[in-house]
Parts: sequence; structure tokens; C-alpha cells
Amino acid sequence: MLETPPASEAGTAARGQREPKYWALKQHLLDLLDALPPGSPIPTERALAGEFTVSRTTVRQALADLTAEGRLHRVQGKGTFAAEPKLAQRLQLSSYTEDMRKQGLKPSSQLLELEELPVEGEMTKLLQLRNGAKILRLRRLRLADGQPMALETTHLPLGRFRGLRKHITAGGSLYAVLREHYGVELERAEETIETSLAGPQEAEILGADVGMPVMMLTRHSFATDGKPVEFARAVYRGDRYKFVTTLLP
Repeated sequence: MLETPPASEAGTAARGQREPKYWALKQHLLDLLDALPPGSPIPTERALAGEFTVSRTTVRQALADLTAEGRLHRVQGKGTFAAEPKLAQRLQLSSYTEDMRKQGLKPSSQLLELEELPVEGEMTKLLQLRNGAKILRLRRLRLADGQPMALETTHLPLGRFRGLRKHITAGGSLYAVLREHYGVELERAEETIETSLAGPQEAEILGADVGMPVMMLTRHSFATDGKPVEFARAVYRGDRYKFVTTLLP
């Protein structure tokens, strides 16, 4: 059973009066989670509501926040558990496959879509192509140790990478294919990260709830000759992923 620490200081008591009930409960749960190993069960909604004298609605709101933040993992019909720590990926010009292996995880992918299309709209400019040129669109579900992590869609200029389709495999590294079969080395990339909410299709593919916070990453990569190589959009699970970078003066 959880114990409520005494509010011995006037400031603490005043703050507690101002805080929404769900927020105070959330802080208590965070303290509990700091002491629990991943996979440990937490008390039921009914037990939490009784312990803190709050409604089940208040409990659900606190649990929903912690689930969206990746601190809790809810399993339908089984309960709520302390979640595994988020994967920390460095913002650098490397492949998903390389990043996962560096963290001691087994990377894999499910190939959802691989098709040739005429370029149109903004992609014409991004990949520096003429109207009517072909691109290869590659859509993959990215996994780590079998767990869905990201939904990634990549666009590549087909004229530059003729025959690329036959080299694409479900679990292979695209950057390794470009390097080994086409002699292309990436020199730089422009990357943008935004927050969003998972739509029905994304949630289904990622095994998440509709409306779950996600991170949307776009990458525009260039080779050593200065020409664009790819334009990719990826949707990462906000409850399983965080990005890390080093800032220098």
C-alpha cells in the first residue's frame, strides 16, 4: 500500500491545496515508480482511489498521463505496470539499424510498402528532380527486440539508384545498401522534430492508443557530392523514445 508523506511544512500544504488532485496523485506515483523495477505491477484503480480518497476518473487521468509519458505500460485485462526505460537515440547521421545495435538491441523492420511513383509536389524540389521522374517510396515499421518503435516512409530518386528495389530487404540497412551498391556516402542531413498525436492508422501499426503523443521526424539527406539522397518522414512512439544530442559552443 502506498503511504502519503506528511505535509509538515506550510508551503507544502498550500501547494497541495492549489494542485489538481490528479496532479498530486501523479507525483506520488512517480515517486513509487522511481523505486520499482520495470515490469512491476502498480495498485489497481480502485485501490488508488481508496488510498488517496479520489474518484476513479481522477485516477484514470493520472494513469493516462504517465502512460503517455512512457512511465507506465497498460495491458488490457492484466493491469498496469512500470514501463521499460525509453530508448535514447543520439541525433546523428546514422541508420536506425546502427543506432539499435549500439544500444545492444536487435533491430528489425517490416516492409509495408515498396513502390515506384512519378515525383510530384514538394518532392520534385526536395530531391532535385524534373517533372515526371520516378521515385522509390519505401515504408517500413521499425522494431527493436520485436517491439514497434517507429513508422518510417522514405523517398529516393530512382534514376540515381537504378535497381535499388532488388537490394531492399525487410531488415537490412538502407544506408548500407547505398554505400555498398552505389558508392554513396552521406555527408549531412537537415533534420526536424515535431510533436503530434497518433492517428488511427499510425496507432494500429505501432500498437499504441489513438491520440498517444508521438514524435515526427523528417530527414533530408545529402551525399558528399552535394546531391540529395533521400527525404524521409518517421513517426516515433513518444512513450518509448527520446532523442539526445551534444551541444557545443
